[in-house]
Amino acid sequence: MISPRSRELRPAYGFDEVAIVPGDVTVNPELTDVSFAIGGFTFSHPVLAADLDAVVDPRFAVSFHQSGGGLAVMNLEGLQTRYEDPEEALTEILSASDADATAVIQKVYSAPIREELIGERIRYVKERGAICAVSATPASTKRLAPLAVDAGADIFVVKATVTTARHISRSIRGLILAELCEQLPAPVLVGNTVSYGATKELMETGIAGVLVGVGPGAICTTREVVGVGVPQVTATMDCAAARDEHFRQTGRYVPIITDGGMRTGGDVCKALVAGADAVMLGSIFAGAAETPGRGYSWGMSTGHGQLPRGTRIHVGVNTTLERLLFGPTSRTDGTENLVGAIHTAMGVCGAQTVQEFHEAELVVAPSIKTEGKKYQLARGQG
Repeated sequence: MISPRSRELRPAYGFDEVAIVPGDVTVNPELTDVSFAIGGFTFSHPVLAADLDAVVDPRFAVSFHQSGGGLAVMNLEGLQTRYEDPEEALTEILSASDADATAVIQKVYSAPIREELIGERIRYVKERGAICAVSATPASTKRLAPLAVDAGADIFVVKATVTTARHISRSIRGLILAELCEQLPAPVLVGNTVSYGATKELMETGIAGVLVGVGPGAICTTREVVGVGVPQVTATMDCAAARDEHFRQTGRYVPIITDGGMRTGGDVCKALVAGADAVMLGSIFAGAAETPGRGYSWGMSTGHGQLPRGTRIHVGVNTTLERLLFGPTSRTDGTENLVGAIHTAMGVCGAQTVQEFHEAELVVAPSIKTEGKKYQLARGQG
């Protein structure tokens, strides 16, 4: 006899379990438009650099903007705002053994945030002509957001492992996103989330964009530590459905950005077909020569004092920002020329814009990476 409390589990899919179906019409890749618009700003491609200290510092933010009009997000609670010269702290993290890395990161991140450094870092980016996006956790947003915007930040990101429009805490009056959006003269992006309901409620507060993803990143251990997360294809589709319904009801289009879990151009393309307007990548960029982490990557939650939910990884310095985004490349595994991959996939699906790309079909295809690949697998290239 089935218990009345039994619940049926629905399937959820990640990038390795789905494939994009080509369209009935094809388009020359050079005729496709991969631009991304959010909060009154337009970027030439839909690939954002994540707010990891190993990836984005003021220099990288400028380089990323200059390399092709992209957007990099800088962490206001990271090394750049805790240390006048973050190089010594970086070196301490990078030189730690694997066994000691988390403890060292916890110690380094225990230094207080110095508010005067917020303005310095933002002004560095702005003085060199780049759009400046910065992030903070919900607990620090009320304090740091006004400082950042006063210093010239163009976009503010409220970011945590999970963020919702409704939050229960001991605080008499916590962060109210609707009020934040009214008070800040800069667009507000919020993340992270993975569900239809939470995404729709967040959009109703007036925010400019939503980050999608809980635990998929190469450096994140949230799924192991607390068991929480939804595979990124399903999460993106659910959040995109909320975006579309919000648009139907209000006429206001709020982009969603799939954040984490993508390793190749193929993964990026699948995220876009699933409904993402853009993607945010972290550890992929850690392999670029221009990043401060020298081939290492770690997350914001790695340094949590009581329950770290991340780890330090070593990807090695193996590419440049230009090759990673735009090529040319001799790699055959999809880890370089990510923007070129988007153009090509849109072309074979007959999509001239990213929104048209949303209409391409996805199928469940667990054999997509192994079918017919006997010799590649034998050489370790599958």
